[in-house]
Amino acid sequence: MDRFHNTTIKSIVTNDYRAAAIFEKYSLDFCCGGGVTLDQACSEKNLEPALVYAELAGLENESMQGTPHFSEWPLDELVNYIVNVHHHYVRQAIPVLTAHTQKVASVHGERHPEVIAIARHFETVARDMMAHMMKEEHVLFPYIKELVKSKRGGESFRLPPFGGAQNPIRMMEAEHQAAGDELSSVRSLTNNYVPPEDACTTYRVSFQELQQFEEDLHRHVHLENNILFAKTIVLEEELMALAAAR
Repeated sequence: MDRFHNTTIKSIVTNDYRAAAIFEKYSLDFCCGGGVTLDQACSEKNLEPALVYAELAGLENESMQGTPHFSEWPLDELVNYIVNVHHHYVRQAIPVLTAHTQKVASVHGERHPEVIAIARHFETVARDMMAHMMKEEHVLFPYIKELVKSKRGGESFRLPPFGGAQNPIRMMEAEHQAAGDELSSVRSLTNNYVPPEDACTTYRVSFQELQQFEEDLHRHVHLENNILFAKTIVLEEELMALAAAR
């Protein structure tokens, strides 16, 4: 597994999406913080790299049939997937999780004050993610689709009023990091989503839902930061060069 020693975590997941589940298991950040090598990430978590290498090696013996190769998808198809899968999930999950975390805070907050903080953190995530997705769907994503259309049709290209893709991308990446930080705080407050012994059913379910929400966010952000946004910048630069040469 020497080939992974100098490979970034985000590159590993980009090349084989199945690796995301392994990195989730060891709480290794492959989205916002995925620019470090696997060895560096393991060192920061006091993990033995050989444990992770062994699980990654196990993937090589499994069929990749049915595993999406997102890095090979056209950007407009990737945009549609993100909206239809991840944005849809977030919109469906937020009302349920908001109700559950607030109920747990109301009922169990006196004995377990951390659940009050958890509800507040999630309230922030919910508010910010709803606004964040609207900006993507109404500003950045339509522009990405216009870039793809220009590339396919050989149409003329002009920079948008917001000056180019990097401006909204920087904002979206900062908002991804903020949401990730909020959910990292939730994970700490929940003791890695392990409920106390006296937790009721709603209490336990809310922890499961929070874990699922964070895991979905990691995959969501990986697709955007490490594939969609990176390729959008390259495409825009290509189109700008072609326009300048005309």
